Amino acid sequence: MLNTKRLIIATIFGVLSGFICWILSASSSPTTWYFAVSTIIARTLIGFTIGISILKMKWWLHGITIGALFSLPMALQGFYVPGKEWFILIGTIVMGIIYGFFIELFTTVVFKQGAQTTAPAP
Repeated sequence: MLNTKRLIIATIFGVLSGFICWILSASSSPTTWYFAVSTIIARTLIGFTIGISILKMKWWLHGITIGALFSLPMALQGFYVPGKEWFILIGTIVMGIIYGFFIELFTTVVFKQGAQTTAPAP
């Protein structure tokens, strides 16, 4: 059964993570609008997925796993930047892991909206 509060909280923290990620990446040089939008959407997707996921694992491992998996498509964009391919690839995945961990931390521990692990009684 879907926990609507969990979904909303995780998605909000995903959006916040997207803006933080965009601001951090834009601090060294200006970014294009489509890079900003894709960054915000990618991090929001991590939050949304954490909110709807029913995977049975420890809360911290859940956030780390989803953060890493959903950062892979964005990390592959680094191969369009000659000379910084591996730096961007690894950096994006590591930051996805960190964002996933913090989204799950705030959702599960701070707001006490853990994933539902059992089905409701009929």
